[in-house]
Amino acid sequence: MSTPGQTIGPFFAHALPYPGGPDLVPPGSPGAIRLHGRVLDGHGAPVPDALLEIRQAGPDGRVPQEAGSLHRDGWTFTGWGRAATDGEGRYAFTTLEPRGFVAMTVFARGLLDALFTRVYPPGATDPFLDTLPPQRRATLLARMDAHGLRFDVVLQGAAETVFLAHR
Repeated sequence: MSTPGQTIGPFFAHALPYPGGPDLVPPGSPGAIRLHGRVLDGHGAPVPDALLEIRQAGPDGRVPQEAGSLHRDGWTFTGWGRAATDGEGRYAFTTLEPRGFVAMTVFARGLLDALFTRVYPPGATDPFLDTLPPQRRATLLARMDAHGLRFDVVLQGAAETVFLAHR
């Protein structure tokens, strides 16, 4: 029996973030980069209580299978992380440069279901990206800035991030 989706309440800060959640590798590790940005609504206002999860392959293209995503050991790259946004809608992960793309899931109040997207590093090529018009493709491309790899998630509107159907 199916049940309808339920609006996610603003309880993320209470139960879901955990120590080390945004650190797929410890800050300062060899090859570590910062993947950061903001989650914005359709009017460009920050979404202060969103939760993002990422999953990615390492620089070698291999998806890690090691246990320990919720229990960081301080050196193993697990390829999975979780970060909450702050009052200005900002989030940040410490990870390794992705080979290919980073899969990102967005949870926020007012969303009936999670949203799925991808984060591609600058200059990435991918068969999926090639199917998108240039303006839509740009919403999946991160850019380098002074703090690392920047990727803003726009939930709706003219600059809306491309979101993917997930079965």
